[in-house]
Amino acid sequence: MAKPAETAAPQADFSALKQKQQATWAAGDYAVIGTTLQIVGERLCEAVDLRAGERVLDVAAGNGNASLAAARRWAEVTATDYVGALLERARERAGAERLRIHFQVADAEALPFEDGTFEVVLSTFGVMFAPDQETAARELVRVCRSGGRIGLANWTPDGFIGQLLKTIGKHVPPPAGVRSPALWGTQERLQELFAGHDIDVIPQTFTFRYKSPVHWLEVFKTYYGPTQRAFAALGTDQQAALQSDIMDLLARFNRGGSDTLIVPGDYLEVVVTKMSETAPRSPSAG
Repeated sequence: MAKPAETAAPQADFSALKQKQQATWAAGDYAVIGTTLQIVGERLCEAVDLRAGERVLDVAAGNGNASLAAARRWAEVTATDYVGALLERARERAGAERLRIHFQVADAEALPFEDGTFEVVLSTFGVMFAPDQETAARELVRVCRSGGRIGLANWTPDGFIGQLLKTIGKHVPPPAGVRSPALWGTQERLQELFAGHDIDVIPQTFTFRYKSPVHWLEVFKTYYGPTQRAFAALGTDQQAALQSDIMDLLARFNRGGSDTLIVPGDYLEVVVTKMSETAPRSPSAG
C-alpha cells in the first residue's frame, strides 16, 4: 500500500504579508513611542565602536534613533525604511539637530545598495520584523563590507515585548508559515542567520516608564501599530479579553508598584563582524 503523502508546511505569502505590515507600521504614530527608545541607538553605536567618517546604513530605521546616534558621531548615515511616513519623522528630528542624514525608502529584504557599501549596518527593533528572516539577514551581510560590523537590537521572546507579541498572537493569530520576530532575540537563531561570521551578544534592558498601566495601554493602543491594529481587528468582547490579558502582563512585569509603571524590557544587543570567505573565524566565535 502506498504511503500517504506528507502534508507540506504552509508557505507564507511574503509579498502580501509585507503590504499588511506596512499598513500596520503606518498606523498610529510610532514616533511617539520610538523617541522614548533613543538610548538603545546610543548604546548600539557604542557597541559597534562607531568611528567618525564611517559609512553607516540604518535598516528599518523607523523614526531614526540609531541614525541620529550615528550622525551625532560624525558618521555618513543613510536611513531606510519601507514606511515613508516614519522616515519623515526621522527627517524632522535630524533637521532640528542640524544633522546630515540621507533618507531613502527601501525594503529590508531588497536593499538598493551595492555589495559592501557600508562599514556599519544598524537596526534597532526593526529588521527583526521582516517576514522573510533569512533574506533580510543576507541583505544585511551583503551590503556590509568585509570586516565591517552589523549592530542589532532585538527584543527577546521571554522579555516584555516578546510576551506582548505572544499575547496579541493569542487573540489575533499571526499568518501561517511566518516565524516569530522575537526569534531574532535568541542566540540560536542569530547563529543560524549569521552563520560563518563572528557574533557577540550582550543582554540589555530598556525600561518602559509610564504614568500607570492604563497610561501605557492608552499610548500603545493609539500609537503602536501592532497593538492598534490588533484591537481594530476584534469585536467588543474580544477587545475586552485582549485588554485584560495585556493588563495582566503589565502587572506581572511592573516593578513600579501602585504609583507608576516601570517595566523592564529585555533585548539582545548584537554585533556581527562580517568575515571574508577566506578569513578564519576566531576561536571564540559562536
